[in-house]
Amino acid sequence: MADVALIAAEVAAVTDGRVVSGNGNQRIERWSIDSRSVAAGEMFVAIRGERFDGHDFAQAALERGAAGVVVESSRTEGLPAGLVIAVDDTTRALQHVAREVRRRSGARVVAITGSAGKTTTKELTASLLSGRFSVFRNKGNLNNHIGLPLSLLELRTRPDVAVVELGMNHAGEIRTLVGMAEPDVRVWTNVGDAHLGFFASPDAIADAKAEILENALPADRLIANADDARIMSRAKQFAGRTVTFGVSEEADVRASGVEHRGLEGMAADVSTPAGRVHVTTPLLGTGNLLNLLAATAVATEYGVSLEEIAARAAQVQPAPHRGELSRLPGGITLIDDSYNSSPSALLRALEIVKAATGSARKVAVLGEMLELGDHSAALHEECGRAAAAAGLDLLVAVGGDAAVRLADAARAAGMADASVSYARTSGEAAEIALKKVRPGDLVLVKGSHGIRTDVVVDRLKVEFA
Repeated sequence: MADVALIAAEVAAVTDGRVVSGNGNQRIERWSIDSRSVAAGEMFVAIRGERFDGHDFAQAALERGAAGVVVESSRTEGLPAGLVIAVDDTTRALQHVAREVRRRSGARVVAITGSAGKTTTKELTASLLSGRFSVFRNKGNLNNHIGLPLSLLELRTRPDVAVVELGMNHAGEIRTLVGMAEPDVRVWTNVGDAHLGFFASPDAIADAKAEILENALPADRLIANADDARIMSRAKQFAGRTVTFGVSEEADVRASGVEHRGLEGMAADVSTPAGRVHVTTPLLGTGNLLNLLAATAVATEYGVSLEEIAARAAQVQPAPHRGELSRLPGGITLIDDSYNSSPSALLRALEIVKAATGSARKVAVLGEMLELGDHSAALHEECGRAAAAAGLDLLVAVGGDAAVRLADAARAAGMADASVSYARTSGEAAEIALKKVRPGDLVLVKGSHGIRTDVVVDRLKVEFA
C-alpha cells in the first residue's frame, strides 16, 4: 500500500489556506520544520518558535530543494518560484495536516498521558504489541503541540498501530493533542506533582490531564489507573469503555503476589479479563510495575496472548536515562534516572535504593526538581528527609536554593554533614562524585531535565569504564 500523500490543494483545504504559487496538484508525502535538514521533496512548514522564526529560513528551504513551503499570509512576498501555501497560523496548519494524515493512515492510535511514566509506558506498550502488529512510537519526548504533529505525520507509512505520548504543563494542552491524535485507546497513568508550579493543586493537574477523556466515541477505550483516586473520580466522564489496572482488588488488570527482587527486577501474578499469567521483568520499582500493567491492559485489548506478554515483559529494558541499570566495569552499580524528576518519582526511586542489598555503600546524586512553584521548598525538604531514610551513605544535591533545602533536610533527618554535599551545577556534582564514589557502590542519579544530571552519568561511565 502506498504511503499517505496529500496534494497541495488538499493541504490548503485542511489548513484553511490557499495555494499562492505552484502546482495545486503537486503530491506531498514528507514534511519538515527545520530548514537545515530539509530534504529534497519535503514540504517545509515555517514555524514561529521562541528563539527562531521559520519564515526567516523559507527561502533557504526552497533553495535546498524543498517541495514547497507553508507560510503565514503576511510572509509570502519575496520567495523564489515554487509551491507556496499561505495560512493564518503555521503551527495550527501543521497540526491540521497531521490530523489528516492520521485519519488517512488507517492506523489505530494509543495515546498515553500522566504525570510520570509516559515514555516507559509507551515503550512497554509498543514492545508488547510489536509481535503481532507493525507499530509506530513517537521518538523521545516529541509529545507537545509541535512534536506530536511531527510524529503523526510519520503515520504516512500506514503502521497498524501508533503509540504516542501526550505531554503538558498547562491546562488546554492535552485537549489540543487529543484533537490531533483522535486516539482509539487512551491511557492515563497517574496524577503526580510534576509541573505543580503551573497549577494551584494536584486536583488542578488532574483536571488538565482529564482532557484526555474528551470527545471520545462509544467504541473508544480508556486504560485508567485504579489505584489513583483522582483518575477514577474523573474517569466516570468517559464516553467509551474503561479498563482499569493496578494492585487494588477492583482493577481489571491486577498484579498480586508482587515480589521485588532488588536490582534484579520484579515478579508478579497478573490477572486480566483474558486470564492469569506469571510475569517477571528486569524493570525496577512499583512505578514501573504499574507502567507494565497499563501496557498489559492495552495489549490484551488488542488480542495479544498472555504468553507473549509474559515473554516480552521478561526482555524489556528501560528507555535511556529512565531507570537504566548499569553494572560498570569498575565495580559501580549505576541507576541512571537522569532524564527527569518530580517529588513523587524521586520518592519511588529512593524506595528502590532503600530496598537494594549487596552494595558496599548507597550514593545518590539528586538534581533540583523544577516547575514546582511555591511548593518547591516543602517538597524538596520532604525528599531530603526521604533520602536520609533510604539509608544513603553519600548524597550530592545539585541546583539552586531548592537543592540546598534538600541537602539541609537530609542533614536534619540524620545524615552526617560529611556525607552530604551541594553542587551548583551537574559538572561540579560530577567532580564531587568522581572523588567520593568507590567500587562496590550503588549510585542513583536523578534530576529534572534542565539540571542535566546526565552529565554525572556520562562522567561516571567514563571514569569507571
